Amino acid sequence: MNTTFKKELSLLAVVLLPIVYLFYTWNTLPEKVPTHFNINGEIDAWGNKNALIFMILLLPVLTYAIMTIVPKIDPKKRLDLMGGKYQQLKFILVSFMSVLALFIIYISKNQNLTSPNIILVLIGILIVALGNYFKVIQQNYFIGIKTPWTLENKEVWKLTHILAGKLWIIGGLLIIILSLMLPENINFYVFITILIVIGLYPVVYSYVKFKELKTVN
Repeated sequence: MNTTFKKELSLLAVVLLPIVYLFYTWNTLPEKVPTHFNINGEIDAWGNKNALIFMILLLPVLTYAIMTIVPKIDPKKRLDLMGGKYQQLKFILVSFMSVLALFIIYISKNQNLTSPNIILVLIGILIVALGNYFKVIQQNYFIGIKTPWTLENKEVWKLTHILAGKLWIIGGLLIIILSLMLPENINFYVFITILIVIGLYPVVYSYVKFKELKTVN
């Protein structure tokens, strides 16, 4: 059994975890489950428990499928150059979606979200993990900071992703720390602000850097 096949088996096991858990708890789940919580962690929308089936398929299963297909349809085959790093990134994303799916099933069964900040902590951990991989993402059309300027110029792509990686790590750590300190209603707006900054700043930076390099050349 080769290493790649072993890794895929491990990933498939991670994908199956929420499905097994949902099957195990299905008969104990109430017919109506929470489908939305407000920023204070209070339930403000309900739905049939059958919706959980779609959600479980949408999160880890769809993520696994997309991350498996993307390198095969990448026209420039740049993602293949990432080698084991891409596999690690795939594992992180699929694992996060599986943990999220497990958490959704759990709170659906208990009909209670102890603290909305728990979800934000998980997202913060994901952002830190993704930021750590930004510097190794090769220029491509599917993942990364895809602006007209990063796709046009390899140097702009590289510089933008080095910056974005550091920014995402700092932003993710801030989200984790503040989620453990601030009350839910305040932390939600802080979380959104951090997301906007780490999302938009690299885009603006890529434009500025592209113009700078164009002027020099």
